[in-house]
Amino acid sequence: MTTVRTRIAPSPTGDPHVGTAYIALFNLCFARQHGGQFILRIEDTDQVRSTRESEQQIYDALRWLGIEWDEGPDVGGPHGPYRQSERGAIYKKYSDELVAKGHAFPCFCSAERLDAVRAEQMASKETPRYDGHCMHIAPEEAQRRVAAGESHVVRMKVPSEGVCVVKDMLRGEVEIGWDRIDMQVLMKADGLPTYFLANVVDDHLMGITHVLRGEEWLPSAPKLLKLYEYFGWEAPVNCYMPLLRNPDKSKLSKRKNPTSITFYQRMGFLPQAMLNYLGRMGWSMPDEREKFTLDEMIANFDITRVSLGGPIFDLEKLSWLNGQWLRELPVERFAAEVQKWAFNPEYLMQIAPHVQGRVETFSQIAPLAAFFFSGGLNLDASLFEHKKLSPEQVRQAMQLVLWKLEALRQWSKDGITAVIQAVAESMGLKLRDLMPLMFPAITGQASSVSVLDAMEILGPDLTRFRLRQAIELLGGVSKKENKEWEKLLAAIA
Repeated sequence: MTTVRTRIAPSPTGDPHVGTAYIALFNLCFARQHGGQFILRIEDTDQVRSTRESEQQIYDALRWLGIEWDEGPDVGGPHGPYRQSERGAIYKKYSDELVAKGHAFPCFCSAERLDAVRAEQMASKETPRYDGHCMHIAPEEAQRRVAAGESHVVRMKVPSEGVCVVKDMLRGEVEIGWDRIDMQVLMKADGLPTYFLANVVDDHLMGITHVLRGEEWLPSAPKLLKLYEYFGWEAPVNCYMPLLRNPDKSKLSKRKNPTSITFYQRMGFLPQAMLNYLGRMGWSMPDEREKFTLDEMIANFDITRVSLGGPIFDLEKLSWLNGQWLRELPVERFAAEVQKWAFNPEYLMQIAPHVQGRVETFSQIAPLAAFFFSGGLNLDASLFEHKKLSPEQVRQAMQLVLWKLEALRQWSKDGITAVIQAVAESMGLKLRDLMPLMFPAITGQASSVSVLDAMEILGPDLTRFRLRQAIELLGGVSKKENKEWEKLLAAIA
């Protein structure tokens, strides 16, 4: 009997996302329930945005939750390497095989030509897709141009008519018309694979038997299935999990809900409660109880109990569930968890140097440093009144700083300072002109310890969360402003 093998394959391009943890949890439970293995693979072919820091954050966040894997870049295994950036020669071999068999072809089209074709198709109310221009170049001619070093990608061929039947563990058979499927790029001009080729090759070579992934991948399933067919490989069993939703039913996004796992860790949620809550996203225990452990979930796991309605990720419900967990802890364990969360020597030592020179008695520490041990703050809008800036410019400055901080991958005082400096200069201001906005947003006070040091200590998740809170308090950002300010953002160095 075949051993069940599932995997999670996150991209290390940002904060570790709760959606990644949600899909990882269900893959882990499915594998464990069948006595199988769970693999972690890093999809880092986006060399511009992928970082080792982000990769480490993924490991730390999943382990904080209690999710462990049997094989992966950090633990090894018989099917490595487990980073796609280290598997380039493997993808090149299989890409060449597809071209040799006539299932794929080199495409030399420029970005300008592709944009023009797309614009023409959209004007004609057609589905935008590649028009097959380079598919008709004779193979010998195409290979001559490749050998001459002409820039190109490799595209797969797809049928132009008929339907692809996708078998899904939750939905049964789903029919998707080939007229909606593009000739997908498999290898980029830089010689690195796209998700589609790398995903199929890796899943096959790593012996993955079942793939539980987000339902946003269902429309592109025909491309993956066609690649399995081209290679003559058996496709894994597919299960398209319902997407996590905001309370307004829109797709979970950081603009409406904190999505970083580390945010919840910094806010003081218990990992067991967080994992419990993710387990309730579209799934329920046979006895419908709300509170359960990972071991209990694995023991009772049945993929057919997943509901297709988009599960709502509700911060209030998560907080309620966390409260249940906290209240059931023995008081000694409760105290120990509080210490581990923020009252530990490592965190206190970061704060102490900034507080020591500003107090005359220990009793003054709590009022001064309370914001270091808080999540959200009770903000006073009057603290954001500015001598030089109108209320609109205040919101604009803070939103531009927030956007720049969201893109800041290496979190340091120097990096944070450079971001605020760049936004100030873009608005014809100096750094000191924007600092009076940072103090109340981050500390809740007009003045405090060094706010730049405080932002570094609080970390990216709480810093960004508090800036979002402050912007919402001041009226938020309209769709029109969002559009206009994003153009300003693009011009900031």
